[in-house]
Amino acid sequence: MPALASITSSTMDLDDLTRVLLIGSLVLLVAVAAVRLSVRSGLPSLLIYLGIGLALGNAGAGIQFDDASITRVLGYAALVLILSEGGLTTSWSNIKESVAPAAVLSTVGVVVSVLVVAVAAHTLLPLSWTISLLMGAIVSSTDAAAVFAVLRNVPLPKRLSGMLEAESGFNDAPVVILVVAFAAQGVPGGTADPWWVLLLHAAVELVGGAVIGGAVGWLGGQILHRVAGASSALFSIGVVALTVLAYAVGAALHVSGFLATYLSALVLGNMGLPNRVAFQSFANALGWIAQIGLFVLLGLLADPTRLGEQLVPAIVIGLVLLLVARPLSVVASVSWFKVPWRDQLFLSWAGLRGAVPVVLATVPLVVGTPDTEWIFDLVFMLVVIFTIVQAPSLPWVAKRLGLNEQVHSVDVDLESTSLMQISADVIQVTVGPESRLHGVAVFELRLPKGANVTLVVRRGEGFVPEPHTTIRHGDQLLVVTTSRVKQRTEQRIREISRGGRLAGWP
Repeated sequence: MPALASITSSTMDLDDLTRVLLIGSLVLLVAVAAVRLSVRSGLPSLLIYLGIGLALGNAGAGIQFDDASITRVLGYAALVLILSEGGLTTSWSNIKESVAPAAVLSTVGVVVSVLVVAVAAHTLLPLSWTISLLMGAIVSSTDAAAVFAVLRNVPLPKRLSGMLEAESGFNDAPVVILVVAFAAQGVPGGTADPWWVLLLHAAVELVGGAVIGGAVGWLGGQILHRVAGASSALFSIGVVALTVLAYAVGAALHVSGFLATYLSALVLGNMGLPNRVAFQSFANALGWIAQIGLFVLLGLLADPTRLGEQLVPAIVIGLVLLLVARPLSVVASVSWFKVPWRDQLFLSWAGLRGAVPVVLATVPLVVGTPDTEWIFDLVFMLVVIFTIVQAPSLPWVAKRLGLNEQVHSVDVDLESTSLMQISADVIQVTVGPESRLHGVAVFELRLPKGANVTLVVRRGEGFVPEPHTTIRHGDQLLVVTTSRVKQRTEQRIREISRGGRLAGWP
């Protein structure tokens, strides 16, 4: 369609703007409706958004788009917003015990994964060592958007969900460093730095990004708390702007801007700022827009006529990544922390790939690494195929490994800040078919002072319980608790769920 193709021209008029707004609004509406399908199927919505991009591209509606440089720039911008949303909505209490193993998994684990995939690519495809290492680096990062989306639907123990959240937030930074370095080495005339120089450079960038992220988050939060007005909307803009500032400062100083973004957002989201629900909701909305736009853009850049050529190589690399590289990286990283083998198995299967590898596949095209056009197609196919394989199976895998958790914190969209003012949280409890909460009266829970069961939902009907209300299988309970006794409350409910009403008695 010439009219649609003209959208990508260098000049725009009001007619072009009208077409852009028409297509953009329709894409967003379809994307919003697609979330329901995503929840039912268990597939991350990224696949639907990629499909929208393919449908709008050369083989579909005819929008001409093949600019890898613009894709990389807009992709980085989208990743900043996605990492910002991930940090702002992550509870430090949920991940603090998992930060150390997640940090090792995001560094040592990445190196192990890169090396294993590189050996396989060099041996099986075969490729040069430089391109093999580049391929290993591109596919070694788990995707924050995909992980956060799946975790919302799989109730995991806090230690495990925290590790996955922290890893997906941390590992973008070292992977970007490695991809840029290997892509530059593949350019004609490029020189390969010794491995120790590359590791030292990566360490400096990561430490610098961590320092800047922590400083911008804490100082910015203190200033914003003092100067911001009463408008929650303006306050939300200020909070997100600080996370973007952290990336810009980090990138300007040639350290990891992505790590700076995530850590600044993590600090801001957990320092007790007012209007927390408002700025988390705002960040969540921006994160969704970034995800939708990014995946549609990547779908536009892909050429369906070339994707089939990389089907077999994508399956080969994906199987090596899923069955060899990821498990080895998990064992080499978290075994030191005495992580149970069931958790390690789930971590191995839950290393979801998404937008990050596909965006990074544009890096060699931008820097001029020769004969690497096929990498984008291979990574695109790998992400699609293995997302279809892994994502829907995660609830089943968690259940088979006995990792389903029946007590977990939930986000509640409240415009009132009353809960925040008393430092309170909401816990959702699902009484499973084997839970010994069945038959226990509310007063027999003996919850800590500051916690109370405020609502019971039974067979779709909600009611406020009395002290002698008996809990039944299938009930959903909402427990309001002050932050000070939240962990004790969760522990108490778990004890009774496993041991019955007498659990915890001397």
